[in-house]
Amino acid sequence: MTHESRLTRELRSLLNTQRVAALGTIGDDGAPFVSMVPYAIEQSLGCLVIHVSGLAAHTHNLQAREPVSLLVMQSEVPGEPVHALPRITLEGQAKVLERGSPGWQACSDAYITRFPDAQPMTQLGDFMFFAIQVTGARQVAGFGVARSIDAEEVRLALGPKG
Repeated sequence: MTHESRLTRELRSLLNTQRVAALGTIGDDGAPFVSMVPYAIEQSLGCLVIHVSGLAAHTHNLQAREPVSLLVMQSEVPGEPVHALPRITLEGQAKVLERGSPGWQACSDAYITRFPDAQPMTQLGDFMFFAIQVTGARQVAGFGVARSIDAEEVRLALGPKG
């Protein structure tokens, strides 16, 4: 059994308890564009999965440019300082998955397990799955507790609990 640091355990917990992320993409004009997306984790591929409509601006951006950033953060707690909210900014590459491929099926299964009510949307022709392979991250685990993380450590946090 591999030793898992406290910060990696906290990262795993954050990614598994939160269900939405702020997704940053780059528009045709080079300007950043941020939107909200639900996400799932596909453990065997070690990636995040999003399911988006072809009608959305962020989907056009994803199809044109693979680099993305996602921010996942703990929900605000009344009376607690917001500057100490645990959060992770993930950098990665988003790739659209070919419908019916093994990767598509694995990501679809992970997404539907997390969001069962989204199953009918997987049948709509304009929706598609993207797998986001993380290339690096910045974790803030509380006030004054921050670190940069390489892709391998993030994949460990995305994978099955060791």
